[in-house]
Amino acid sequence: MLECVINISEGRDLGLLARFASVVDDSLLDLHADAHHNRSVFTLAGEDVLNAAKLLCAQAIAALDLRRHEGVHPRLGVVDVVPFVPIGVPLGPEMDLGAALEARDNFAEFGAAELGLPCFLYGPERSLPEIRRRAFRDLAPDVGPLSPDPRSGAICVGARLPLVAYNLVVEDDDLEQAKAIAKSIRSRSIRSLGLSVGNAVQVSCNLVEPWIVGPAECYDAVAALTEVRSAELVGLLPEEVLERINGARYRQLDVGPDRTIEARLKRL
Repeated sequence: MLECVINISEGRDLGLLARFASVVDDSLLDLHADAHHNRSVFTLAGEDVLNAAKLLCAQAIAALDLRRHEGVHPRLGVVDVVPFVPIGVPLGPEMDLGAALEARDNFAEFGAAELGLPCFLYGPERSLPEIRRRAFRDLAPDVGPLSPDPRSGAICVGARLPLVAYNLVVEDDDLEQAKAIAKSIRSRSIRSLGLSVGNAVQVSCNLVEPWIVGPAECYDAVAALTEVRSAELVGLLPEEVLERINGARYRQLDVGPDRTIEARLKRL
């Protein structure tokens, strides 16, 4: 089975996001909206996840205009990233990406042909951060137009292993310090940025090997350098990752049994 974790560049219009959610209700596991990032994360899964992803993205492209977008999170498009992820098997680098790659390539062809947008592919060939650095500079889209659409931008379409998106708000509101902390904890297992979110400062992380470095390890790495005000799990995490965490820390780390992919799949 596949999961698709679609990041859309809109996190403030909750009515519009609810409308988007209603068209994929049979596949929707979770919707996480962030007003400061002005970004929402739709977690989809199920047998029809590819078609659900196409339907959701078509709705977002029709409704949103990147030229009016403001938010602290980096983005290339209205529909910024569309990763397909294998689920339901043990975590680790040996996970088979075959079905995810097939879905990725199918979606990218749809994005180019039906939505008329440039699509960059990430996965075994290159990482998402590489696309953000190089897109439309020395890296051309894999399919679709060669320049970004003025209204909708471009789409990054991926096939990847499960990751955990995790934000830590720190007590010290010094943005430069947060950037330095993000740089110092960055590793093969953690991608991180220091961001200003409203009146607070955040170390925003993607835990790309959560079977090695999960929320507890990430929290402790930041807490060793500065006081952490609060933690935020963005979307869901695999049950296998939760099982590695001491239950006494669930509230501190903003995790719990109801925040797993597996728990939400049971509700579909």
